[in-house]
Amino acid sequence: MLYIVDIPPHLCIRCRGSRYLCGLAYCPVVVDSIARIRLERIEGEVLEGSSPPSVFVGRTGYPLVRIYPSSPPIRGDTSSYEDPSRWLQIDLEEFLAMRLSMVRGYREYRVEVASKPPRELEDIMALSLSPGPSDVEMLFERKPRGDVILSDISPPMGPSAPLKRISLGSLRPVERIVEKVYSDRDLRARDAIYILYSSGIDVHRISRILSVGAMGRRRRVVPTRWAITAVDKTVSDSILKEVKGYSVIDKVMLYKRYSNKNLFIAILIPHSWAFEWGEAWYPGTIWNMWGTYPWVEVDYEGYHGRRDYPAIGGCYYASRLAVLEALRSIRRQAAVITWREIYEGFDLPVGVWYVRENMRAMLRTEPEVFDSLGEALARARELMRTPIERFISKSGVLRIIAARKITGFINESMSTRL
Repeated sequence: MLYIVDIPPHLCIRCRGSRYLCGLAYCPVVVDSIARIRLERIEGEVLEGSSPPSVFVGRTGYPLVRIYPSSPPIRGDTSSYEDPSRWLQIDLEEFLAMRLSMVRGYREYRVEVASKPPRELEDIMALSLSPGPSDVEMLFERKPRGDVILSDISPPMGPSAPLKRISLGSLRPVERIVEKVYSDRDLRARDAIYILYSSGIDVHRISRILSVGAMGRRRRVVPTRWAITAVDKTVSDSILKEVKGYSVIDKVMLYKRYSNKNLFIAILIPHSWAFEWGEAWYPGTIWNMWGTYPWVEVDYEGYHGRRDYPAIGGCYYASRLAVLEALRSIRRQAAVITWREIYEGFDLPVGVWYVRENMRAMLRTEPEVFDSLGEALARARELMRTPIERFISKSGVLRIIAARKITGFINESMSTRL
């Protein structure tokens, strides 16, 4: 195991292996994580399997990127390999073993090639559009090796090698709405994303379709980590417009969920829309591997949203989407605090699906109901290991609510004097 004691924990929390804020040319957390994984390698340079389907697009070298169709070395119904709604139902170890068996072959393309794709890229696009598994045969230039994907945004993926040739079996018929979005080159990408979502296509699949450049007026290949966050944000932005037209909830509600060394909490407050996502990473976790105390980070937005990308990363928009789906389902709006504690031993990045699906599951349960925000915060204090003052001191939503109360008090006082 690596020990890099000179890296301040707050840099790891903000960077998460993507921006190299520590000054190193690599992420020691990810390197250490990979070193602790025993990978099953395939024999030889040929893989025969059933792709769930799965396609990953890297970002290194952008605008020249690698596109990776992938498959486990097994035939049959592999749809669970690419279905986040089912991943919470299995052990984390089983999930990692499943995802790391996904062998990737790659070709390099410039991002603009999606506007006039060559035959092989057309095949990869067709695989991405497919609603279910397809038999594939991949011939590699060499035996795939263990350069696995471990990311705070995208799900883990297994070893890779340059691709000589890919052959697809028969593909399942694509839904009419997916075919329409693919064929309509006058449709903006953001509109296409929401049309697919409104038609019942999950955001995980939409991000795959976006990443291979199969939608929008300006067809471009999009790195997977960017596509995932873009879809979460685009969909939640659209839902938010609807939610802002609903009346405000009339009680404070608290939701909680324990999941595999994680605690998730959401507090819904009678107030116009505001939102925050906060995390406490304990020592010995992914982004606080060498710290000595829990590191807390919080990002938030008010009624009119944000102008910049949250430093806390893609989990912000994954949580925001789950919250807005829940508010739309009850036809109400609220100010929402979402906090997460990550405990010792949760030491591998698995992707933002973990936040999105846990939040969705939590918000489908019955909440605890309180007459006041103070009572809800007192209950949260009982549930959390981190002193709640550390979250409260960084909470943007609580500042917004406090400012509104102070403004209301001043206005009421002035009216009384007049």
